[in-house]
Amino acid sequence: MHGPEDMAELGPTAGPVAPTAWGTATAGRASRSQHHPQGVLGSAWLCLLLLLTACVPATGTNPGIKAQLTRKALEFGRQIGLELLQSLLQKEHELNLRGSYYSPLLGTLTYAVPRVRIHELQMNDSTVDFAEDVGVRLMVQRARIRLSADWGAQLGTIQDKGSVELRVHDLAMVAVLGVSVDGSGRPMVWSAGCDAHVTDLHVEFHYGHSWLYNPLAPLLQKALRQELNKQLCLELHKGVCRLEAALKHMKTSTQLDTFAAIDHSLVGQPAITVEHGDIALKGEFFRVGKSQQRPSSAVPVALPTALPTALPTALPTAQEPMLLLAVTEFVANSAAFTYFTAGVLHKNISSDMLPRRFPLQLRTKSMGLFSPQLQQRYPDYPMELHLSARRQPLLSCHPDALHGAFFGSAEAFVVLPNATHVPAFLLNIDANVTGKPTITRNRLGGTVSLKGLSVSQVTSHVGPVEVKRLETLLKFGLWLFGVPWANKRLQAGVPLPTLHGLSLLDARLSLQEGFMLIATDLQYKP
Repeated sequence: MHGPEDMAELGPTAGPVAPTAWGTATAGRASRSQHHPQGVLGSAWLCLLLLLTACVPATGTNPGIKAQLTRKALEFGRQIGLELLQSLLQKEHELNLRGSYYSPLLGTLTYAVPRVRIHELQMNDSTVDFAEDVGVRLMVQRARIRLSADWGAQLGTIQDKGSVELRVHDLAMVAVLGVSVDGSGRPMVWSAGCDAHVTDLHVEFHYGHSWLYNPLAPLLQKALRQELNKQLCLELHKGVCRLEAALKHMKTSTQLDTFAAIDHSLVGQPAITVEHGDIALKGEFFRVGKSQQRPSSAVPVALPTALPTALPTALPTAQEPMLLLAVTEFVANSAAFTYFTAGVLHKNISSDMLPRRFPLQLRTKSMGLFSPQLQQRYPDYPMELHLSARRQPLLSCHPDALHGAFFGSAEAFVVLPNATHVPAFLLNIDANVTGKPTITRNRLGGTVSLKGLSVSQVTSHVGPVEVKRLETLLKFGLWLFGVPWANKRLQAGVPLPTLHGLSLLDARLSLQEGFMLIATDLQYKP
C-alpha cells in the first residue's frame, strides 16, 4: 500500500512535462491571484476527481457495511463530473491577472485582466479508471477550451483597453488522486501524479490598438503555453491539499436521535484493483453520551462479483451494477443492543388502542376467560398492558429470509375508576418471525411472517393464568390483525436516503448468509 510519502516522487508535476519560467527577455514579470485561468481549470479537474471519489474506497477487517464501486460507477461519475464542470465554468470568474511584457522594439507593456469568461469546454475524449493500490486516474486528450477576457494595458504613455480571446485546441492531462485512511477512520487524499501539456494555443486581441498587439501574439502564445503547462498540475495539487484539510474535519459518526448514533468511520486501508474499489464502514450503533460493551463483532463479508440469483457470474461493463452494497446483520444487532440498553424498547397498550374485532380485548371481562379470579375481583374494568423487551432482540440473515427473535415481557394492569393501576399478572412472550426485504422505486420495504409464539407466566396477583389458551388466541389475533397491519406499512416502504442528489436506480436485493446484498445503478438529480 502506498501512502502520500511513497508517492512524493510522482507529483504534483511528475512526467515528461518540464516547463520553464518566463524569461525577462521574453515575458518579464507576472503576478496573479488564485483565480487565474490555470486556477479555474485546476479547480475544474479537482471537481471531477472529487465526484469520482465521493465514496473513498477502503476495506478492512469485518466491517458492518461494505460496498464495491465498479468501473461502470467511475464512468457514471465522469459523466456527472463533466456536467457539473460545464455548469461551474459557465460563469464569469474573477481573475485579477497583472503583469508586464518587454519587447526590444516597443519597450515595456504592462497589462491587467480583471475577469475571464469561459465560452466552450470540450472534454469528450476522457477516461477514468482505478489506479491499482493508489486511487483514481483521470486521462484527458484533445480537450478544447475557448475563453475571453477584458484587458487594460499601458505602453509608455499610451493607455488602452479591449478584449482578448484565448483558444486551446489540444490539451492533454493525466491526474491520479491517491486515497487512504487516517487513524481516526477519516479518508485521506493526495495528488499521486500529474502530467499536463498544451500544444496548440491561440491568442487574438480585439478593440483598442489590437492591430498593434496582435503581431506580438505568437511570442505571447509561447509564454502562455509554458505557464499553463506549469500551473495546471500546481493548481490541482493545491486543490487536493485544500480537500485534505477539509477531510480532517469530516464527521465519523452521526447522531440519529436522543438515544443512538451510528459510527460510519472507514475501516482499514484502501484496497483498489483495476476492476473495482471497496468501501468499508464500521456500521456500529452506540449510545449517545455513554460507553457500552458491544455484544458481538461483525463477521467477515466477501462481496461476490454479482448477484448470484439475478446476474450471471461474468458481466460486461455495460451490464454490471455500479454499486454492490452489503449490510451485515451486525448493523441491525448493534442497533437492537443500543436501544435495548437505553431502555426504550417498551410500549404501553390501553384498551382503546386495539381493533374492536381483535379477539382479545383489554378488559377484565375478556381477559377473565384466562384468569377467573381476575373477573371475580374486577368485573368489566379496562386494562392496560405494558410491553417491554427483557433481552436484546436478535436478527440473523439467511438466503431464505431474515430471521428475528424477540424476547418480551407483558405486565397487565387493571385500571380503576380513579385511574389507579393495579398489577394483575406478568407474562413472558417470545416470538420468532421471518421477513423478506424488498426495494421498489428507491423505497425499502418488505413483508413479515409470524413463525412462532410462546407465552409463560412469571407472576400473578389474580391466581393462575391459562397461558396456553391465551397463547392460542394471541396467535390467532396476530395472524388475523397484527401481521396484516405490519405488512401494510412495510410494503409501503420508507424512502432510501440520498447523498448530494444521488439515488439508487434499478436496485436488486438478495439475502446471503450473514448479510443483505444490494446491486444497483445510480442516478443524479441536482
